[in-house]
Amino acid sequence: MKSIQSRLFLMLLTFIILPYFLSILFIYGHTKNDVEQHELEISHNQMEKFSEELEKYFSDMINLPYLIYRNPDLFRIFNNGFEESIYFNPTAIEKSMESFYLMRNDIRQVRFYLDNNKESITVYNAMVSARKSQPDLMKGDLINKLYNSNLKYIIEPPHQIENYNNAAIVPQSDNTVVLTIHHKIVDVLSNEFLGIVTLDIDLDTFARICNNLVQQDKESVLLIDSDDRVIYASDPSLIGTSATRDLKQQIDTTDVDIGEDITFSKLLSEPLNQWKLVKITPSKVLLNDVRQTAYTNILVGILVGILGLLMIGIIAFSITRPIKLLSKKVRTIEGGDMEIPFDCNREDEIGHLEKHMNEMMNRINLHIEREYKLEIDNRKNQFRALKSQVNPHFLFNALQSIGAVALRSNSPKVYQLLTSLSKMMRYSIQADQWVLVRNEIDYIKTYLALQMERFQNNINYSININKKILNMEIPSMILQPLVENFFKHCYEEGFYDAHLNIYGDIQGEFLHFVVENDGSSMTHSELLSLRENIYTTSYEETHAHEHIGLKNIHDRLVLNYGPGAALELDTIQGQFFLVRIIIPLNPKVANN
Repeated sequence: MKSIQSRLFLMLLTFIILPYFLSILFIYGHTKNDVEQHELEISHNQMEKFSEELEKYFSDMINLPYLIYRNPDLFRIFNNGFEESIYFNPTAIEKSMESFYLMRNDIRQVRFYLDNNKESITVYNAMVSARKSQPDLMKGDLINKLYNSNLKYIIEPPHQIENYNNAAIVPQSDNTVVLTIHHKIVDVLSNEFLGIVTLDIDLDTFARICNNLVQQDKESVLLIDSDDRVIYASDPSLIGTSATRDLKQQIDTTDVDIGEDITFSKLLSEPLNQWKLVKITPSKVLLNDVRQTAYTNILVGILVGILGLLMIGIIAFSITRPIKLLSKKVRTIEGGDMEIPFDCNREDEIGHLEKHMNEMMNRINLHIEREYKLEIDNRKNQFRALKSQVNPHFLFNALQSIGAVALRSNSPKVYQLLTSLSKMMRYSIQADQWVLVRNEIDYIKTYLALQMERFQNNINYSININKKILNMEIPSMILQPLVENFFKHCYEEGFYDAHLNIYGDIQGEFLHFVVENDGSSMTHSELLSLRENIYTTSYEETHAHEHIGLKNIHDRLVLNYGPGAALELDTIQGQFFLVRIIIPLNPKVANN
């Protein structure tokens, strides 16, 4: 995999095609989960809403017979029979029964059974039938169960409408499927059984409520009573049948399983106690849009992959070929041929690169020529340096001779001063060399001794150097110019009471030297100007000879230690002047 073409193919596969298909899978999974959760939430909310509507609807239908207690004519015939009351008015009774029938549009038939006379009357299509004796009515299973229990009503599963009294008002062609509610009528005071009101109601109203849950053609809804009988279903063939074992197990499962079918179940409360409203949604219907989106993205991804392969061919032809030619030129340079022609007429990135490589080769050739000349000049300078050592040695010998004359003339003080001067000159020859901190401090002490003789011992100074740093190496003559500035800007300007402090120590990963005085100082603007002159890489003509000692120290620190070293200048409340030298101890810190 060393060729650029192979690497481009790998990069395209790794960074474009593979992440694209992974993103499709991630988006599909994320969207699928979001859609599932969204649909589940919608279905749960719908189940809650329509469950409340069903409960309200059946509550209204079940409570409808209670209106009989408020109708004196109807309640009187339940209590006393038809003809045993002096207030019996057949016309008023029929109108009351018709009014009761017409109270709800979904009532198909009403039967009033009077236990006092063992007779019943039906109302169909707002028409009242003749009375009919039904002594065996109470022997029916549902009626008998209602009579012998504390139940107020009982609901009979959907069935085909019956002609209760065999009355001519009910046509034989009426095959309507109805739901029947049998309601017990009792005396409120004595709790005596008076009769039964039977309501046959259409399935349309609560079927409409149930069907509102169905949003897709393949979804289904069921209403199951407490005896697991299907009261209503989207599939008419299931109405009136018993729920299968698999359906009951699926309904009783509390967790929603995203399998082939998703089942939502809501347990209803009074008056439909223990009834269940069930919605079944195929997962294919729920995830159809997500799958279509995934298939579309996959097809787009395949197209992107094909375009990517074509892009590799184009890149290999238009880019890799010039790169290979440029690589061949570089290998030729490695062989020692420095006169390779470069194509500088191209206007793309390759041409820009060849142009800069051509300039670089010209600079390299020029640099080689300069290095050759510098090597020659360096050897000449070394020769001159060897010759220049003759004069200092002659001067040292002359100073020693003068010192011997001073001793013979009984002038030890003169001899001591000559000795100090000789040490200083010998140390100054070591400029641009590395010395121990101990030697630099000894040189400063010698310099101070000469200055004390000059100013008649009227110099206040203190030197406090940590013993741990005395054997560390630093560039020579890096502290002495700071001490010399003290005499130049304090004593020579009349600040004879000024005090010079010199101290050094290790702080963290840095070696710190501080030279400060409490005599002369400068304003804030002067301090800023001084810093600017020292820290800039070049001077203007007006500053060419100002503060050259500080500038020299700063440049030598950066040259030897890198940007981690520093020369800091500061004043203390406009009354002191302080110079701090910071030298990194760790080479890594020095390069940061």
